[in-house]
Amino acid sequence: MAATDPVENLQALIRCPSVTPAEGGALTALEAMLSPLGFRVERMVASAAGTPDVENLYARIGGDGPHLMFAGHTDVVPPGDEADWSHPPFAADIAGGMLYGRGAVDMKGGIACFVAAVARHIEAHGEPEGSISFLITGDEEGPSINGTEKLLKWAAGKGESWDACLVGEPTNPDALGDMIKIGRRGSLSGRITVQGVQGHSAYPHLADNPIRGLLQLTNALMEQPYDHGTNDFPPSNMEVTSVDTGNPSVNVIPAKATAAFNIRFNDTWTAESLRTEILRRLDTAASDGTLRPGRDPVRYDITWNERPSHVFLTRNDPLIESLTEAIEKVTSRRPALSTTGGTSDARFIKDYCPVVEFGLVGQTMHMVDERVAVGDLEVLTEIYGSFLSNWFRHARGI
Repeated sequence: MAATDPVENLQALIRCPSVTPAEGGALTALEAMLSPLGFRVERMVASAAGTPDVENLYARIGGDGPHLMFAGHTDVVPPGDEADWSHPPFAADIAGGMLYGRGAVDMKGGIACFVAAVARHIEAHGEPEGSISFLITGDEEGPSINGTEKLLKWAAGKGESWDACLVGEPTNPDALGDMIKIGRRGSLSGRITVQGVQGHSAYPHLADNPIRGLLQLTNALMEQPYDHGTNDFPPSNMEVTSVDTGNPSVNVIPAKATAAFNIRFNDTWTAESLRTEILRRLDTAASDGTLRPGRDPVRYDITWNERPSHVFLTRNDPLIESLTEAIEKVTSRRPALSTTGGTSDARFIKDYCPVVEFGLVGQTMHMVDERVAVGDLEVLTEIYGSFLSNWFRHARGI
């Protein structure tokens, strides 16, 4: 049966230059793998003002019974200077037991392996006693506006519902079987602008340096810990990610200064309670005269990123155990259950069904010479195949 070889699947996908937001032929290649297996494939284009249109794919096989979704993305980050690559980024060359190409691990490799696992499952058992679906976006590496979130809403509007989801992101730090992601920290971003009075650096009494005020505010954001972590999450982490005055002159005190920040937060907080805490810290620091003795409180404005990512944790024993058992069976490793790392499209999926993440080793993702061990593709396919059998057995109460 076609599509049972994960290496061939991955090579076909890598050879499609689907640099976000371009489809690049990747969804067409995926449709060509799934349709002969009996999947009903639909392509959906999502749009929003000020953003590029994005093509997405939804495919389903099966009927009544437990419904398992596999989610992922075929869009990839740009390769950079292709001359820096030892193998062309879209050639899918194999050398020294490694398959090279942009998207090899993030995350065309996970998709290729799941397709192979499903193809083998159908070859051995026929259609699943339930349903399997693929929910694949072309907007995960982009702004994530016209991708998974809208595709989920579109599919749900057509009557689709799911019992569980596996996202094929590269979750393993060192070796296959290291880690399952069972949740993600939230993410909240904003920008602070401090107003000052422009002037000559030799006459500071005639000016008001906004950098002094900005230092007070950013120090207050980062100085004290927000929490000490929970049983399921590491401590929340605040970082100032940029500081700017737009001032090219060394002897002019600028009129304003801005700083951007991002905090990755655990389940001690919600986005709303965190905003309140950040404003409390800023208001307290604004009146601190350490760097601005004798001055009025710092004048500042804050703007928030309109799309915070909310913290979540999956507590679904059948899903987690089905995947853990499969990993142990194939690799003899018991994976850690982790909530580390950045955000993923699982943040949208958790509103529809329980979701976990497991894929390849992520050491080369987004790098020059992104690559995956050919042997790992077979191992991951075996894990996914075992997981399919486990999950449907658990879901049917067997």
